[in-house]
Amino acid sequence: MVKKTISAGTGRRKTATARVNLVEGKGEWFVNRVKLEDYIQSEALRDYLKQPIAISGYDMSKVDVVVFAKGGGISGQAGAIRHGLARALVAADAETRAALKKAGCMTRDSRMKERKKPGQPGARKRFQFSKR
Repeated sequence: MVKKTISAGTGRRKTATARVNLVEGKGEWFVNRVKLEDYIQSEALRDYLKQPIAISGYDMSKVDVVVFAKGGGISGQAGAIRHGLARALVAADAETRAALKKAGCMTRDSRMKERKKPGQPGARKRFQFSKR
């Protein structure tokens, strides 16, 4: 039996991208076909990515959250999931947009790693100066 997709949203953070789908179910979370608790061990990150649900007050007992995340690390993917989840919740119920936007869930976190500059070892670090 194919589960019906209720809504979907794409989220991004650093170099990570997450496609979040809300499908009919029993309130389970899957990230890359693995349970959320097994994929993201940090409870703080799990609480962070579930913020849009707490803000919107959406009833998650009737839907499963299916996520396909790629790129970046666990922290970046958690931020991408949070952003994608907020977009999916707005697609499901447009009235939640104002509250999610006020909380900063709808804004893509634009902070990226700064590129390495030529003639120096890192983005900001310089080689040691020698006068003689």
